Amino acid sequence: MRPFLPRLALLAASAAATFAAGAQDNIRLPDLGSSANALISPREADQYGAMMLSQMHALDLTVDDALVDQYINDLGFRLVASSERPKDHFKFFIVKDNQINAFAAPGGYIGVNAGLIDITSTESELAGVIAHEIGHINQNHLYRAFEDSKKDAPLMALVLLGAIAAGAGGAGADAAPAVLMGGQGILAQRQINFTRKDEIEADRVGIQTLANAGFDPDAMADFFGRMQDTLRVGEGEEALPALLQTHPVTLARISDAKARAGALKERIANRPRQPTLDKATWEKSTAPVLFVKDPTTLVVASAKVKPDSAADTYALMRERVRVLSGDAHQLASFYATNLKRHDFDTAANRYGYALALIRTNRGSQALDQLQPLLASQPGSLVLRLAMADAYMDAGRSGDAMAIYKDLHANSPRNAAVTLGYAKALAGTGRADDARMAANMLRPMLDDSDDPDFYRTYALASERSGDTVRAAEAYADGAYLAGRPFDAMEQLKRLLKRDDLDYYQRSRIQARIADLTPLLLELRKKRVATDDNPDGRTQN
Repeated sequence: MRPFLPRLALLAASAAATFAAGAQDNIRLPDLGSSANALISPREADQYGAMMLSQMHALDLTVDDALVDQYINDLGFRLVASSERPKDHFKFFIVKDNQINAFAAPGGYIGVNAGLIDITSTESELAGVIAHEIGHINQNHLYRAFEDSKKDAPLMALVLLGAIAAGAGGAGADAAPAVLMGGQGILAQRQINFTRKDEIEADRVGIQTLANAGFDPDAMADFFGRMQDTLRVGEGEEALPALLQTHPVTLARISDAKARAGALKERIANRPRQPTLDKATWEKSTAPVLFVKDPTTLVVASAKVKPDSAADTYALMRERVRVLSGDAHQLASFYATNLKRHDFDTAANRYGYALALIRTNRGSQALDQLQPLLASQPGSLVLRLAMADAYMDAGRSGDAMAIYKDLHANSPRNAAVTLGYAKALAGTGRADDARMAANMLRPMLDDSDDPDFYRTYALASERSGDTVRAAEAYADGAYLAGRPFDAMEQLKRLLKRDDLDYYQRSRIQARIADLTPLLLELRKKRVATDDNPDGRTQN
Protein backbone atom coordinates (compact mmCIF):
# COMPACT_ATOMS: atom_id res chain seq x y z
CA MET A 1 0.00 0.00 0.00
CA ARG A 2 1.22 3.52 -0.74
CA PRO A 3 2.14 5.33 2.52
CA PHE A 4 -0.23 7.79 4.15
CA LEU A 5 -0.16 11.16 2.41
CA PRO A 6 0.75 13.85 4.95
CA ARG A 7 2.01 16.30 2.31
CA LEU A 8 -1.45 16.34 0.81
CA ALA A 9 -3.01 17.59 4.04
CA LEU A 10 -3.10 21.32 3.37
CA LEU A 11 -4.03 20.85 -0.27
CA ALA A 12 -6.87 18.43 0.45
CA ALA A 13 -8.16 20.63 3.24
CA SER A 14 -8.01 23.72 1.05
CA ALA A 15 -9.87 21.90 -1.72
CA ALA A 16 -12.71 20.88 0.56
CA ALA A 17 -12.89 24.32 2.13
CA THR A 18 -12.92 25.91 -1.32
CA PHE A 19 -15.90 23.86 -2.45
CA ALA A 20 -17.75 24.41 0.82
CA ALA A 21 -17.34 28.14 0.29
CA GLY A 22 -18.67 27.80 -3.23
CA ALA A 23 -22.25 28.26 -2.05
CA GLN A 24 -21.37 31.77 -0.88
CA ASP A 25 -20.38 34.94 -2.73
CA ASN A 26 -16.88 36.39 -2.89
CA ILE A 27 -15.07 33.06 -2.79
CA ARG A 28 -11.52 33.41 -1.53
CA LEU A 29 -9.27 30.85 -3.18
CA PRO A 30 -5.73 29.91 -2.18
CA ASP A 31 -2.98 31.60 -4.15
CA LEU A 32 -0.31 29.00 -4.77
CA GLY A 33 1.72 30.88 -7.33
CA SER A 34 1.55 31.93 -10.96
CA SER A 35 3.61 29.23 -12.61
CA ALA A 36 1.80 26.00 -13.39
CA ASN A 37 5.05 24.06 -13.54
CA ALA A 38 6.11 25.36 -10.11
CA LEU A 39 2.64 24.88 -8.64
CA ILE A 40 2.73 21.14 -8.24
CA SER A 41 5.31 18.38 -8.47
CA PRO A 42 4.56 14.97 -10.05
CA ARG A 43 4.44 13.46 -6.56
CA GLU A 44 1.98 16.08 -5.34
CA ALA A 45 -0.16 15.60 -8.44
CA ASP A 46 -0.27 11.87 -7.69
CA GLN A 47 -1.31 12.69 -4.13
CA TYR A 48 -4.19 14.86 -5.36
CA GLY A 49 -5.47 12.02 -7.49
CA ALA A 50 -4.97 9.42 -4.77
CA MET A 51 -6.99 11.42 -2.25
CA MET A 52 -9.72 12.04 -4.80
CA LEU A 53 -9.98 8.31 -5.53
CA SER A 54 -9.99 7.49 -1.80
CA GLN A 55 -12.95 9.81 -1.23
CA MET A 56 -14.76 8.25 -4.17
CA HIS A 57 -14.21 4.80 -2.66
CA ALA A 58 -15.63 6.08 0.62
CA LEU A 59 -18.82 7.29 -1.04
CA ASP A 60 -19.27 4.13 -3.12
CA LEU A 61 -18.87 6.12 -6.31
CA THR A 62 -16.48 3.70 -8.00
CA VAL A 63 -16.95 0.22 -9.44
CA ASP A 64 -14.65 -1.65 -7.05
CA ASP A 65 -14.08 -5.01 -8.68
CA ALA A 66 -10.66 -6.61 -9.14
CA LEU A 67 -11.49 -8.08 -12.55
CA VAL A 68 -12.92 -4.84 -13.96
CA ASP A 69 -10.08 -2.82 -12.44
CA GLN A 70 -7.56 -5.16 -14.04
CA TYR A 71 -9.27 -4.86 -17.43
CA ILE A 72 -9.52 -1.07 -17.54
CA ASN A 73 -5.92 -0.66 -16.36
CA ASP A 74 -4.61 -3.24 -18.84
CA LEU A 75 -6.41 -1.34 -21.60
CA GLY A 76 -5.19 2.00 -20.29
CA PHE A 77 -1.56 0.95 -19.97
CA ARG A 78 -1.61 -0.62 -23.44
CA LEU A 79 -2.38 2.89 -24.65
CA VAL A 80 0.11 4.56 -22.28
CA ALA A 81 2.88 2.27 -23.53
CA SER A 82 2.19 3.57 -27.06
CA SER A 83 1.92 7.22 -26.03
CA GLU A 84 4.51 10.00 -26.10
CA ARG A 85 5.23 9.67 -22.36
CA PRO A 86 5.03 5.98 -21.45
CA LYS A 87 6.89 6.42 -18.15
CA ASP A 88 4.38 8.83 -16.59
CA HIS A 89 2.19 7.70 -13.70
CA PHE A 90 -1.37 6.69 -14.62
CA LYS A 91 -4.28 5.12 -12.79
CA PHE A 92 -7.53 4.16 -14.50
CA PHE A 93 -10.81 3.56 -12.69
CA ILE A 94 -14.52 3.26 -13.42
CA VAL A 95 -17.06 5.67 -11.95
CA LYS A 96 -20.43 4.27 -10.86
CA ASP A 97 -22.38 6.76 -12.97
CA ASN A 98 -24.65 6.13 -15.96
CA GLN A 99 -23.85 9.45 -17.61
CA ILE A 100 -21.76 9.15 -20.76
CA ASN A 101 -18.54 10.82 -19.68
CA ALA A 102 -14.86 10.49 -18.81
CA PHE A 103 -12.38 12.84 -17.14
CA ALA A 104 -8.70 13.27 -16.40
CA ALA A 105 -7.30 14.49 -13.09
CA PRO A 106 -3.78 15.45 -11.95
CA GLY A 107 -1.37 12.60 -11.36
CA GLY A 108 -2.61 10.69 -14.39
CA TYR A 109 -5.88 9.61 -12.76
CA ILE A 110 -8.42 8.90 -15.49
CA GLY A 111 -12.03 8.09 -14.62
CA VAL A 112 -14.39 6.44 -17.10
CA ASN A 113 -18.10 6.45 -16.33
CA ALA A 114 -19.97 3.15 -16.44
CA GLY A 115 -22.47 4.79 -18.79
CA LEU A 116 -19.76 5.49 -21.33
CA ILE A 117 -18.56 1.88 -21.32
CA ASP A 118 -22.15 0.71 -21.69
CA ILE A 119 -22.74 2.84 -24.81
CA THR A 120 -19.55 1.86 -26.66
CA SER A 121 -19.89 -0.79 -29.36
CA THR A 122 -16.23 -1.79 -29.75
CA GLU A 123 -13.12 -1.82 -27.62
CA SER A 124 -11.54 0.65 -30.04
CA GLU A 125 -14.28 3.18 -29.22
CA LEU A 126 -13.60 2.83 -25.50
CA ALA A 127 -9.85 3.01 -26.12
CA GLY A 128 -10.39 6.14 -28.23
CA VAL A 129 -11.98 8.04 -25.36
CA ILE A 130 -9.25 6.94 -22.95
CA ALA A 131 -6.54 7.84 -25.49
CA HIS A 132 -8.04 11.34 -25.75
CA GLU A 133 -7.84 11.78 -21.96
CA ILE A 134 -4.26 10.47 -21.97
CA GLY A 135 -3.55 13.09 -24.65
CA HIS A 136 -4.79 15.87 -22.36
CA ILE A 137 -2.40 14.70 -19.64
CA ASN A 138 0.55 14.08 -21.99
CA GLN A 139 0.22 17.60 -23.39
CA ASN A 140 -0.10 19.22 -19.93
CA HIS A 141 -3.51 20.68 -20.75
CA LEU A 142 -4.65 20.52 -17.12
CA TYR A 143 -1.73 22.70 -16.08
CA ARG A 144 -2.19 25.05 -19.01
CA ALA A 145 -5.86 25.51 -18.14
CA PHE A 146 -4.94 26.48 -14.60
CA GLU A 147 -2.22 28.84 -15.77
CA ASP A 148 -4.78 30.59 -17.97
CA SER A 149 -7.24 30.85 -15.08
CA LYS A 150 -5.22 31.92 -12.06
CA LYS A 151 -8.23 32.95 -9.99
CA ASP A 152 -9.76 29.50 -10.12
CA ALA A 153 -9.07 26.68 -7.70
CA PRO A 154 -5.51 25.38 -7.96
CA LEU A 155 -6.43 22.42 -10.17
CA MET A 156 -9.60 20.95 -11.62
CA ALA A 157 -9.19 17.83 -9.50
CA LEU A 158 -9.18 19.93 -6.36
CA VAL A 159 -12.68 21.11 -7.14
CA LEU A 160 -13.86 17.54 -7.60
CA LEU A 161 -12.04 16.51 -4.43
CA GLY A 162 -13.68 19.36 -2.55
CA ALA A 163 -17.10 18.32 -3.81
CA ILE A 164 -16.57 14.77 -2.68
CA ALA A 165 -15.16 15.76 0.71
CA ALA A 166 -18.07 18.15 1.29
CA GLY A 167 -20.52 15.45 0.26
CA ALA A 168 -19.06 13.07 2.81
CA GLY A 169 -19.82 15.54 5.57
CA GLY A 170 -23.40 14.91 6.42
CA ALA A 171 -25.21 15.32 3.10
CA GLY A 172 -26.28 11.73 3.38
CA ALA A 173 -25.56 8.67 1.26
CA ASP A 174 -28.41 9.48 -1.11
CA ALA A 175 -26.83 12.82 -1.91
CA ALA A 176 -23.42 11.35 -2.78
CA PRO A 177 -24.14 10.88 -6.51
CA ALA A 178 -25.53 14.41 -6.71
CA VAL A 179 -22.42 15.72 -4.97
CA LEU A 180 -20.24 13.92 -7.47
CA MET A 181 -22.27 15.34 -10.33
CA GLY A 182 -21.79 18.81 -8.89
CA GLY A 183 -18.07 18.27 -8.64
CA GLN A 184 -17.85 16.79 -12.10
CA GLY A 185 -19.95 19.64 -13.41
CA ILE A 186 -17.42 22.18 -12.15
CA LEU A 187 -14.59 20.02 -13.43
CA ALA A 188 -16.41 19.78 -16.75
CA GLN A 189 -16.69 23.57 -16.98
CA ARG A 190 -12.95 23.86 -16.64
CA GLN A 191 -12.52 21.24 -19.36
CA ILE A 192 -14.88 23.19 -21.61
CA ASN A 193 -12.46 26.06 -21.16
CA PHE A 194 -9.73 24.06 -22.87
CA THR A 195 -8.95 25.90 -26.09
CA ARG A 196 -10.00 24.42 -29.40
CA LYS A 197 -6.31 23.96 -30.04
CA ASP A 198 -6.02 21.86 -26.88
CA GLU A 199 -8.97 19.66 -27.87
CA ILE A 200 -7.67 19.11 -31.39
CA GLU A 201 -4.21 18.46 -30.00
CA ALA A 202 -5.60 15.84 -27.62
CA ASP A 203 -7.48 14.28 -30.54
CA ARG A 204 -4.41 14.10 -32.73
CA VAL A 205 -2.14 12.79 -30.01
CA GLY A 206 -4.84 10.34 -28.91
CA ILE A 207 -5.44 9.04 -32.44
CA GLN A 208 -1.71 8.47 -32.86
CA THR A 209 -1.65 6.60 -29.54
CA LEU A 210 -4.71 4.61 -30.59
CA ALA A 211 -3.10 3.50 -33.84
CA ASN A 212 0.27 2.76 -32.20
CA ALA A 213 -1.51 0.48 -29.73
CA GLY A 214 -3.16 -1.49 -32.51
CA PHE A 215 -6.70 -0.07 -32.27
CA ASP A 216 -8.83 1.32 -35.08
CA PRO A 217 -7.73 4.96 -35.49
CA ASP A 218 -11.18 5.86 -36.87
CA ALA A 219 -12.85 4.82 -33.61
CA MET A 220 -12.45 8.14 -31.80
CA ALA A 221 -14.09 10.21 -34.53
CA ASP A 222 -16.78 7.57 -35.08
CA PHE A 223 -17.70 7.51 -31.40
CA PHE A 224 -17.82 11.28 -30.95
CA GLY A 225 -19.84 11.57 -34.14
CA ARG A 226 -22.28 8.93 -32.96
CA MET A 227 -22.69 10.75 -29.66
CA GLN A 228 -23.30 14.03 -31.45
CA ASP A 229 -26.07 12.38 -33.48
CA THR A 230 -27.99 11.75 -30.25
CA LEU A 231 -28.89 15.45 -30.12
CA ARG A 232 -32.35 15.37 -31.66
CA VAL A 233 -33.76 18.24 -33.69
CA GLY A 234 -35.43 20.91 -31.57
CA GLU A 235 -33.83 19.95 -28.24
CA GLY A 236 -31.46 22.12 -26.26
CA GLU A 237 -27.90 21.62 -25.07
CA GLU A 238 -29.09 19.63 -22.06
CA ALA A 239 -29.93 16.77 -24.45
CA LEU A 240 -26.25 16.33 -25.24
CA PRO A 241 -24.40 13.48 -23.54
CA ALA A 242 -22.18 14.77 -20.73
CA LEU A 243 -19.17 13.70 -22.76
CA LEU A 244 -20.00 16.24 -25.46
CA GLN A 245 -20.65 18.97 -22.88
CA THR A 246 -17.16 18.45 -21.46
CA HIS A 247 -15.56 17.80 -24.86
CA PRO A 248 -17.40 20.04 -27.38
CA VAL A 249 -17.29 18.50 -30.87
CA THR A 250 -17.74 20.28 -34.20
CA LEU A 251 -18.05 18.82 -37.68
CA ALA A 252 -14.70 20.37 -38.51
CA ARG A 253 -13.10 18.65 -35.54
CA ILE A 254 -14.61 15.28 -36.50
CA SER A 255 -13.42 15.77 -40.09
CA ASP A 256 -9.93 16.61 -38.87
CA ALA A 257 -9.91 13.46 -36.73
CA LYS A 258 -11.04 11.33 -39.67
CA ALA A 259 -8.37 12.84 -41.91
CA ARG A 260 -5.73 12.17 -39.28
CA ALA A 261 -6.95 8.58 -38.89
CA GLY A 262 -6.97 8.09 -42.65
CA ALA A 263 -3.35 9.18 -42.94
CA LEU A 264 -2.34 6.82 -40.14
CA LYS A 265 -4.22 3.92 -41.71
CA GLU A 266 -2.46 4.53 -45.02
CA ARG A 267 0.89 4.54 -43.26
CA ILE A 268 0.02 1.31 -41.42
CA ALA A 269 -1.12 -0.31 -44.68
CA ASN A 270 2.29 0.42 -46.23
CA ARG A 271 4.19 -1.31 -43.45
CA PRO A 272 5.84 -4.65 -44.31
CA ARG A 273 3.47 -7.51 -43.63
CA GLN A 274 6.26 -10.02 -42.98
CA PRO A 275 8.91 -9.90 -40.20
CA THR A 276 11.77 -7.63 -41.29
CA LEU A 277 14.29 -9.15 -38.86
CA ASP A 278 15.90 -12.30 -40.16
CA LYS A 279 17.49 -14.86 -37.89
CA ALA A 280 21.08 -14.31 -39.07
CA THR A 281 20.98 -10.53 -38.58
CA TRP A 282 19.33 -10.90 -35.19
CA GLU A 283 22.05 -13.30 -33.95
CA LYS A 284 24.79 -10.84 -34.92
CA SER A 285 23.26 -7.63 -33.61
CA THR A 286 21.20 -8.61 -30.58
CA ALA A 287 22.20 -9.99 -27.19
CA PRO A 288 21.12 -13.62 -26.71
CA VAL A 289 17.63 -14.10 -25.33
CA LEU A 290 17.06 -17.34 -23.42
CA PHE A 291 14.72 -19.84 -25.07
CA VAL A 292 14.33 -17.73 -28.24
CA LYS A 293 15.89 -19.61 -31.15
CA ASP A 294 14.13 -17.80 -33.99
CA PRO A 295 12.97 -14.16 -33.54
CA THR A 296 10.43 -14.42 -36.35
CA THR A 297 8.38 -16.79 -34.19
CA LEU A 298 7.70 -13.90 -31.82
CA VAL A 299 5.53 -12.25 -34.46
CA VAL A 300 2.10 -13.84 -34.21
CA ALA A 301 -0.87 -12.71 -36.26
CA SER A 302 -3.78 -11.78 -34.02
CA ALA A 303 -6.97 -13.72 -34.67
CA LYS A 304 -10.25 -11.93 -35.21
CA VAL A 305 -12.61 -12.23 -32.27
CA LYS A 306 -16.31 -12.40 -33.02
CA PRO A 307 -18.04 -9.42 -31.36
CA ASP A 308 -20.15 -10.22 -28.28
CA SER A 309 -18.91 -13.81 -28.25
CA ALA A 310 -17.60 -15.72 -25.23
CA ALA A 311 -14.09 -14.91 -26.48
CA ASP A 312 -14.72 -11.14 -26.60
CA THR A 313 -13.25 -9.93 -23.30
CA TYR A 314 -14.27 -6.34 -23.97
CA ALA A 315 -17.94 -7.32 -24.43
CA LEU A 316 -17.88 -9.44 -21.27
CA MET A 317 -16.37 -6.59 -19.26
CA ARG A 318 -18.92 -4.13 -20.67
CA GLU A 319 -21.72 -6.30 -19.29
CA ARG A 320 -19.88 -6.81 -16.01
CA VAL A 321 -19.62 -3.05 -15.53
CA ARG A 322 -23.29 -2.67 -16.38
CA VAL A 323 -24.30 -5.21 -13.71
CA LEU A 324 -21.90 -4.01 -11.01
CA SER A 325 -22.94 -0.37 -11.43
CA GLY A 326 -26.69 -0.98 -11.66
CA ASP A 327 -29.61 -2.60 -9.84
CA ALA A 328 -29.02 -6.35 -10.10
CA HIS A 329 -32.71 -7.25 -9.65
CA GLN A 330 -33.82 -4.90 -12.41
CA LEU A 331 -31.02 -6.03 -14.69
CA ALA A 332 -31.85 -9.70 -14.15
CA SER A 333 -35.38 -8.98 -15.39
CA PHE A 334 -33.98 -6.89 -18.25
CA TYR A 335 -31.74 -9.71 -19.46
CA ALA A 336 -34.38 -12.41 -18.98
CA THR A 337 -36.91 -10.46 -21.04
CA ASN A 338 -34.60 -9.40 -23.85
CA LEU A 339 -32.77 -12.71 -24.24
CA LYS A 340 -35.95 -13.99 -25.87
CA ARG A 341 -35.02 -11.80 -28.84
CA HIS A 342 -32.66 -13.44 -31.30
CA ASP A 343 -30.61 -10.28 -31.86
CA PHE A 344 -30.05 -9.82 -28.11
CA ASP A 345 -29.15 -13.45 -27.40
CA THR A 346 -25.36 -13.15 -27.36
CA ALA A 347 -22.71 -14.74 -25.16
CA ALA A 348 -21.91 -11.35 -23.61
CA ASN A 349 -25.54 -10.75 -22.62
CA ARG A 350 -25.88 -14.25 -21.19
CA TYR A 351 -22.75 -13.57 -19.14
CA GLY A 352 -24.34 -10.35 -17.90
CA TYR A 353 -27.51 -12.27 -17.02
CA ALA A 354 -25.46 -14.83 -15.08
CA LEU A 355 -23.76 -12.06 -13.07
CA ALA A 356 -27.11 -10.48 -12.26
CA LEU A 357 -28.38 -13.86 -11.07
CA ILE A 358 -25.32 -14.37 -8.86
CA ARG A 359 -25.76 -10.91 -7.34
CA THR A 360 -29.39 -11.76 -6.53
CA ASN A 361 -28.41 -15.08 -4.88
CA ARG A 362 -29.54 -17.34 -7.70
CA GLY A 363 -26.24 -19.07 -8.32
CA SER A 364 -27.81 -22.35 -9.49
CA GLN A 365 -29.63 -20.52 -12.30
CA ALA A 366 -26.42 -18.69 -13.18
CA LEU A 367 -24.66 -22.01 -13.71
CA ASP A 368 -27.17 -22.90 -16.42
CA GLN A 369 -26.23 -19.70 -18.27
CA LEU A 370 -22.47 -20.08 -17.83
CA GLN A 371 -21.95 -23.75 -18.66
CA PRO A 372 -22.62 -23.43 -22.43
CA LEU A 373 -20.38 -20.34 -22.58
CA LEU A 374 -17.54 -22.10 -20.81
CA ALA A 375 -17.94 -25.12 -23.08
CA SER A 376 -17.19 -22.85 -26.05
CA GLN A 377 -14.26 -21.14 -24.29
CA PRO A 378 -12.94 -23.61 -21.66
CA GLY A 379 -9.80 -21.57 -21.05
CA SER A 380 -11.51 -18.25 -20.37
CA LEU A 381 -10.38 -16.85 -17.02
CA VAL A 382 -13.35 -14.46 -16.97
CA LEU A 383 -15.90 -17.24 -17.44
CA ARG A 384 -14.16 -19.62 -15.04
CA LEU A 385 -14.15 -16.98 -12.31
CA ALA A 386 -17.86 -16.44 -12.90
CA MET A 387 -18.42 -20.21 -12.60
CA ALA A 388 -16.53 -20.24 -9.30
CA ASP A 389 -18.65 -17.37 -7.99
CA ALA A 390 -21.82 -19.15 -9.09
CA TYR A 391 -20.72 -22.37 -7.38
CA MET A 392 -20.02 -20.49 -4.16
CA ASP A 393 -23.44 -18.83 -4.27
CA ALA A 394 -25.10 -22.18 -5.01
CA GLY A 395 -23.44 -23.76 -1.94
CA ARG A 396 -21.04 -25.91 -3.96
CA SER A 397 -17.85 -24.61 -2.38
CA GLY A 398 -15.84 -27.72 -3.32
CA ASP A 399 -16.42 -27.13 -7.03
CA ALA A 400 -15.57 -23.44 -6.60
CA MET A 401 -12.36 -24.25 -4.73
CA ALA A 402 -11.23 -26.57 -7.52
CA ILE A 403 -11.56 -23.75 -10.06
CA TYR A 404 -9.86 -21.20 -7.83
CA LYS A 405 -6.99 -23.56 -7.06
CA ASP A 406 -6.35 -24.31 -10.72
CA LEU A 407 -6.59 -20.65 -11.75
CA HIS A 408 -4.24 -19.55 -8.97
CA ALA A 409 -1.69 -22.20 -9.89
CA ASN A 410 -1.55 -20.77 -13.40
CA SER A 411 -1.91 -17.08 -12.48
CA PRO A 412 -0.59 -16.58 -8.93
CA ARG A 413 -0.26 -12.80 -9.33
CA ASN A 414 -3.67 -12.21 -10.86
CA ALA A 415 -5.51 -9.88 -8.49
CA ALA A 416 -9.03 -11.08 -9.31
CA VAL A 417 -8.09 -14.74 -8.99
CA THR A 418 -6.13 -14.24 -5.77
CA LEU A 419 -8.83 -12.15 -4.11
CA GLY A 420 -11.62 -14.58 -5.04
CA TYR A 421 -9.62 -17.59 -3.88
CA ALA A 422 -8.59 -15.85 -0.65
CA LYS A 423 -12.20 -14.94 0.17
CA ALA A 424 -13.27 -18.54 -0.38
CA LEU A 425 -10.45 -19.88 1.80
CA ALA A 426 -11.06 -17.36 4.58
CA GLY A 427 -14.71 -18.38 4.61
CA THR A 428 -14.13 -22.07 5.32
CA GLY A 429 -13.59 -21.46 9.05
CA ARG A 430 -10.35 -23.45 9.08
CA ALA A 431 -7.24 -21.75 10.42
CA ASP A 432 -4.94 -23.42 7.87
CA ASP A 433 -7.08 -22.16 4.98
CA ALA A 434 -7.15 -18.67 6.43
CA ARG A 435 -3.37 -18.71 6.85
CA MET A 436 -3.00 -19.76 3.22
CA ALA A 437 -5.29 -16.92 2.16
CA ALA A 438 -3.25 -14.38 4.15
CA ASN A 439 0.02 -15.66 2.66
CA MET A 440 -1.42 -15.33 -0.86
CA LEU A 441 -2.58 -11.77 -0.32
CA ARG A 442 0.36 -10.33 1.63
CA PRO A 443 2.77 -9.96 -1.36
CA MET A 444 0.09 -8.11 -3.33
CA LEU A 445 -0.75 -5.45 -0.75
CA ASP A 446 2.15 -3.13 -1.61
CA ASP A 447 0.78 -2.65 -5.13
CA SER A 448 -2.87 -2.28 -4.15
CA ASP A 449 -4.98 0.66 -3.03
CA ASP A 450 -8.19 -1.40 -3.02
CA PRO A 451 -9.79 -1.45 0.46
CA ASP A 452 -11.30 -4.87 -0.30
CA PHE A 453 -7.84 -6.45 -0.47
CA TYR A 454 -7.01 -5.14 3.01
CA ARG A 455 -10.34 -6.17 4.49
CA THR A 456 -9.95 -9.70 3.11
CA TYR A 457 -6.36 -9.91 4.32
CA ALA A 458 -7.44 -8.65 7.74
CA LEU A 459 -10.17 -11.28 7.97
CA ALA A 460 -7.81 -14.06 6.87
CA SER A 461 -5.12 -12.95 9.36
CA GLU A 462 -7.68 -12.76 12.16
CA ARG A 463 -9.00 -16.25 11.49
CA SER A 464 -5.48 -17.66 11.25
CA GLY A 465 -4.65 -16.25 14.70
CA ASP A 466 -2.45 -13.31 13.64
CA THR A 467 -4.51 -10.62 15.34
CA VAL A 468 -1.83 -7.91 15.11
CA ARG A 469 -1.54 -8.15 11.33
CA ALA A 470 -5.32 -8.24 11.17
CA ALA A 471 -5.67 -5.03 13.17
CA GLU A 472 -3.04 -3.26 11.06
CA ALA A 473 -4.83 -4.31 7.86
CA TYR A 474 -8.23 -3.19 9.16
CA ALA A 475 -6.70 0.25 9.85
CA ASP A 476 -5.11 0.41 6.40
CA GLY A 477 -8.43 -0.57 4.83
CA ALA A 478 -10.23 2.16 6.77
CA TYR A 479 -7.75 4.76 5.56
CA LEU A 480 -8.04 3.67 1.93
CA ALA A 481 -11.84 3.75 2.24
CA GLY A 482 -11.70 7.44 3.19
CA ARG A 483 -11.89 7.09 7.00
CA PRO A 484 -8.53 8.43 8.27
CA PHE A 485 -9.75 9.27 11.80
CA ASP A 486 -11.09 5.76 12.22
CA ALA A 487 -7.76 4.38 10.99
CA MET A 488 -5.87 6.45 13.58
CA GLU A 489 -8.09 5.32 16.44
CA GLN A 490 -7.60 1.69 15.46
CA LEU A 491 -3.82 2.13 15.34
CA LYS A 492 -3.74 3.86 18.74
CA ARG A 493 -5.76 1.06 20.34
CA LEU A 494 -3.45 -1.49 18.78
CA LEU A 495 -0.36 0.29 20.10
CA LYS A 496 -1.65 -0.11 23.67
CA ARG A 497 -1.35 -3.89 23.51
CA ASP A 498 1.36 -5.22 25.79
CA ASP A 499 2.14 -8.29 23.68
CA LEU A 500 3.65 -6.43 20.72
CA ASP A 501 7.22 -7.26 19.74
CA TYR A 502 9.74 -4.66 18.61
CA TYR A 503 8.97 -4.98 14.89
CA GLN A 504 5.21 -4.87 15.32
CA ARG A 505 5.41 -1.79 17.52
CA SER A 506 7.75 -0.06 15.04
CA ARG A 507 5.38 -0.72 12.13
CA ILE A 508 2.41 0.71 14.00
CA GLN A 509 4.33 3.77 15.21
CA ALA A 510 5.46 4.47 11.63
CA ARG A 511 1.86 4.33 10.42
CA ILE A 512 0.75 6.74 13.16
CA ALA A 513 3.60 9.13 12.33
CA ASP A 514 2.62 9.14 8.64
CA LEU A 515 -1.06 9.74 9.37
CA THR A 516 -0.72 12.41 12.07
CA PRO A 517 0.08 15.46 9.85
CA LEU A 518 -2.90 14.72 7.61
CA LEU A 519 -5.32 14.52 10.53
CA LEU A 520 -3.96 17.72 12.04
CA GLU A 521 -4.68 19.63 8.85
CA LEU A 522 -8.10 18.05 8.39
CA ARG A 523 -9.01 19.10 11.95
CA LYS A 524 -7.54 22.58 11.53
CA LYS A 525 -9.59 23.18 8.38
CA ARG A 526 -12.63 21.35 9.76
CA VAL A 527 -12.80 19.21 6.65
CA ALA A 528 -15.64 16.71 6.84
CA THR A 529 -14.83 13.05 6.24
CA ASP A 530 -16.96 9.94 6.43
CA ASP A 531 -15.76 9.24 9.97
CA ASN A 532 -15.78 12.89 11.09
CA PRO A 533 -18.93 14.29 9.46
CA ASP A 534 -19.03 17.70 11.14
CA GLY A 535 -15.32 18.37 10.57
CA ARG A 536 -14.82 19.31 14.21
CA THR A 537 -11.80 18.48 16.29
CA GLN A 538 -11.92 15.03 17.81
CA ASN A 539 -10.37 14.00 21.09
